[in-house]
This record gives sequence, structure tokens and C-alpha cells, in this order.
Amino acid sequence: MNKGIEYLFKKNNVTVIHGQGTLLGCKRVSVNDENNIETIYEADHIILATGSHPASLPFAPIDGKKIWCYFHALNPDFLPKSMAVIGSGAIGSEFAYFYRSLGVDVTVIEFLDRILPIEDDDVSAQISRNFRKMGMKVMVSSAVKSVDTTGDLCKLTVETKKGEEIVEAEVVLSAVGVRPNTENMGLEKVGVALDRGKVIVDANYKTNIDGVYAIGDIIATQALAHVASAEAINCVESIAGLNPKPIRYDNIPGCTYISPEVASVGLTERAAKEKGIEYKVGKFPFTASGKATAAGERDGFVKLIVDALSDEILGAHLVGANVSEMIGGIVVARNLGAKAKDYISSVFPHPTMSEAIMEAAAAAHNESVHV
Repeated sequence: MNKGIEYLFKKNNVTVIHGQGTLLGCKRVSVNDENNIETIYEADHIILATGSHPASLPFAPIDGKKIWCYFHALNPDFLPKSMAVIGSGAIGSEFAYFYRSLGVDVTVIEFLDRILPIEDDDVSAQISRNFRKMGMKVMVSSAVKSVDTTGDLCKLTVETKKGEEIVEAEVVLSAVGVRPNTENMGLEKVGVALDRGKVIVDANYKTNIDGVYAIGDIIATQALAHVASAEAINCVESIAGLNPKPIRYDNIPGCTYISPEVASVGLTERAAKEKGIEYKVGKFPFTASGKATAAGERDGFVKLIVDALSDEILGAHLVGANVSEMIGGIVVARNLGAKAKDYISSVFPHPTMSEAIMEAAAAAHNESVHV
């Protein structure tokens, strides 16, 4: 994939300069190359897109030996016999699933009351059951207080509802989020406005400094690759005077690549309840799906949160085989203002996994005939 990007750069006459960049005033950037030779570049428009790096707990600094981040988990020097995963968001859950599939003894430790805490409660419950079936130990409402790496095994002191517990593992995977790469770039010297390390931008991704823009993980939007890509396109089109349509940040899909997969967009049921929205729920299990049964992939469901008054799809939450390929259609439908009734009146192909979306919409209106 890297080589593919290099090809696209060459094809589109993009010059790549390797080095450490520092923002200067008057629309200039200083770059120090590998030989520490400085070159100054000038441009009318400068876009900051420096991404993020793994967050590290103060009592468990990432060392790549006993305490890993996702980079070490992707490029391990050895296969550990046991692993403790701190954090059960997408990254933590994906690596917990992956390493357990390889036979590693995995313990997942989550501070909040459920794993995959940004997902719908039903999704979290389903994945928690699946993880436990795989033989993982799942600890929720649990806080890691310290990590001792002096022995052969790491010893984690974990505060649970039942009291303090010691968890031992050969390696610890720290999956507690990411931090924006905004340090050592000269932002403070130039006067770029920051809020808790993230660059402040307007609707067109302009910073408070003329000619300087920012997109991706370094601004206060979802830290997802597809979000950064959309922001980059909007930013450049805005610079070019094309007046692009603003990104709908309430309609960004998220996927977790485990088996079965998780895909979601919009409000969870918990969020709809907290907002005081009158809503209906439509749910269709893949146990009732002919395609899922034939494929041996009956785990999971499609769940739709539907506005009881407007019939708008407030949220969609999917667990199942290849559901990351299905969520895009719901994103488009929400963008176009489709209603649950529009799904019911649309003829989906049979047998498919996708017809579960239509069935869930029908269930929200008590019109389902297959469950």
C-alpha cells in the first residue's frame, strides 16, 4: 500500500521531502533532513497533517519489550504466551481478538462498565460474550493502578468492584487512546491556537494563522483514517474555492475488525435516551438469516434506532460477518434523509446479509414477518 501511495505521488507530480518539519512565520516551513541540513520552503497554503501517536500511561511507559503499543503488536519479535490488554476500544479489542486467535492467554481490562464503550450496549454485550466464549478474561469497571515489569511476568494491580486483584501477563498492550502529534513543530512560536494539544480550526480547517490549515488526528474530530481523508479533500477544495459540502460528523461510520465484525453509525440507544428523544428500536438477529445460516455466520444482529416522530434513522449498529461492508449504505441513506419506511418498501436481494437491514427497519414498525 505504501508503494501504491508513492506511485500516486509520482503520477500526480507530488514532491516528497523527507525530514523534520518546523513551522515558521510568513508561510514558511523549515525542514531538517537526515544529515541535519536545513532547507526553508515557502508556500501560500500549509496543511498540518501529522497524525497521532499511542498514548502511554504514566505508570506503564511503552518500551516495546514488556509494554507494547499497537505498533509493537503489529510487529512482534515473539509470540507471547499471555497478554493483558489495557483498554477495550477498537484497537484493544482487535488485538485481543487477534492474539487470542493465535492461542495467547488474553485478559482485557476496561475502566468503563462495558467493552467497546462507544458502541451500543447490545453490541458491547454481544462482543463480551464472544470474547468469553473464546476463553478471554474480560474485566470491566476495572482500573489498572500500577504495572510491575521487574519480574519474568508483568504484574498489574487492578482495582475492581470486588477489590484489588493482581493480573499477570508476559506482555501488556497499552490501548488507551492516541495523542496528537503537535509537539516540536514550532506551533507555539508561530502562535497557532491549541486546545489540550489539538489544533483549533474553523469549518474550512483554517487555523488562526493566515495560510495555515490542519486536518486529521491533530484536530478535535474523530481520530479515524476515513475522517482525515475526507477532511483533507474538503480542506484542499476549500482552498481551491470550490465551496465543498461540510462533513457530517454525526454520520461517520466506525468499524471494529474482529470476528464477527462490528460496524456502527449515529446515535446509540443510550445516547438517544440521554438526549430525551422519543425513539423506536428495530432488531433482526442473523440467526434468522438464510444467508448467515448457509455461511455458518449466525452470530450477531442489525439494530436500528429510529426517531418515533420523523422515522429518521438515528443510529445503526451491526454485529456480524462482513458488516463493515454493509454500513456504508446506511451512511448514504442517512445523508439523503431516508426513513425507516424507505427501507421497508425497498426490495433487498435474498438471500443476503444486507436484507437484515430491511428486516430491522420493519421490526421497528412491528411489520417484520421473518422474526
